[in-house]
Amino acid sequence: MTDTDDRRQSGANVFAYTREALTLVAQTSKPLTVALAALTLVAGLLPAAMAWVGQLIIDSVVATIDGRAQLDTVLRWVALEGGLVLSLAGAQRGLSLCQSLLRAQLGHRVNMMILNKAQTLDVAQFEDAEFYDKLTRARRDASARPLGLVNKTFALIRNAVSLIGYAVLLVQFSIWAVALLLVAGIPSFIAETRFSGDAFRLFRWRSPDSRMQMYLETVLAREDHVKEVRLFGLSPMFLKRYQEIFKRLFAEDRALAIRRETWGFVLGIISIAA
Repeated sequence: MTDTDDRRQSGANVFAYTREALTLVAQTSKPLTVALAALTLVAGLLPAAMAWVGQLIIDSVVATIDGRAQLDTVLRWVALEGGLVLSLAGAQRGLSLCQSLLRAQLGHRVNMMILNKAQTLDVAQFEDAEFYDKLTRARRDASARPLGLVNKTFALIRNAVSLIGYAVLLVQFSIWAVALLLVAGIPSFIAETRFSGDAFRLFRWRSPDSRMQMYLETVLAREDHVKEVRLFGLSPMFLKRYQEIFKRLFAEDRALAIRRETWGFVLGIISIAA
């Protein structure tokens, strides 16, 4: 399989994982999921509404200076703008609250699912390296990964709603301005999608190293292992191995982060210029 095919496969998997994550989150707490979706929609609509009211404030100020309107009109629009600002702040706080509550409930739900499933497995399965890597990833990211994927999905929806709202306002000025802004955002979107896929594949590939790190931490820090480690003088060797794994993983993370941020900055200049 070529690198391009691998990326296409990862892209298809992302959408499948998103559906599964949304289903899992909804099953964990339907009221919180509905609240999260509703607040996401509100947070997406309010920025465009604030921009529109801001235009009305400026028009009212100009009309007041020209004697075509009263100061009360300006103050009413300013009060409405203040209400929209407060509403946006409330929506953002509500999103944060829903995410915090869902994180705790989702973490417990996923851990219970893993523990219940573990009771039905054969001992031989725990000795299979590939299976144990999957089990380790699931336990380590019980709450962070599914909720993180859902949050990113809702953030994408929120930004899309905001973009549509701004486009509706801008199209009254010039349809070319809307087209320019849409085209300018494509390079950054492609780059972010590609590097997110690279980060996901990197996370999957290095599960054996991550599991080895966890094992070394257990051996070096738990009381039921420390006597043997001290007796046979194994601490320096284990610590050296732990350091080597960290350096290798950090080098991979650093290389990906540098590429991601560099390209993000370069392509972001296009959007800034537009």
